[in-house]
Amino acid sequence: MSKLRVLIADDQEIVRTGLAIILNHQPDLEVVGQAADGEQAVEMAQALEPDVILMDIKMPRLNGIQATRQIVAGRPKTQIIILTTYDTDDWVFDGIQAGAIGYLLKDAAGNDLAEAVRGAMRGESQIDPGVARKVLREFQRLPSKRKPAPDEPWLEQLTKREEDVLRLMADGLSNKDIAAQLLLSEGTVKNHISVILDKLHANDRTQAVITALKRGLVDLE
Repeated sequence: MSKLRVLIADDQEIVRTGLAIILNHQPDLEVVGQAADGEQAVEMAQALEPDVILMDIKMPRLNGIQATRQIVAGRPKTQIIILTTYDTDDWVFDGIQAGAIGYLLKDAAGNDLAEAVRGAMRGESQIDPGVARKVLREFQRLPSKRKPAPDEPWLEQLTKREEDVLRLMADGLSNKDIAAQLLLSEGTVKNHISVILDKLHANDRTQAVITALKRGLVDLE
């Protein structure tokens, strides 16, 4: 079985080393590189072709947001998870806009970190609930129900159940937790999410939530 290739980008060596130890202990994960700043992260992403990048926000030369934007433009299949702390609130919205699939706090448990990497490859956004709420607050400030631009596709209306699933996706819940909340099977939740992504022309869960908010299809309050 091939391992998922992970690149770690953080300007603190002790953080990079700790994350690498945690992930390399997982039988299906392999840390293929460690970048000390944003420019190095962009260069290593091109050279090493990782599946997932754990990206710190505050780094020298290029910050994590700038690096994320460049990597997504050049390697759209590489999934990026932003590593953050509560003192980077102002950067949260920018990271999602730049193309990051998830947001995790740096003190996340090792198992949660490993599962976030696996989930990213399945197209699942792992967003800390506190961080997710900040992202949603920013999007709620955008004009709702705006007229789509000429180049934007028509979107099919979500059903009530799909809206329920989408709200819980926005809170960062996993498929299993969504199933428990809505008293559904995990397979049914997966089917709902697949339909949601299709209706919203979204590549992943984060993009689906953002699209729904931008187009005023659902109120996530």
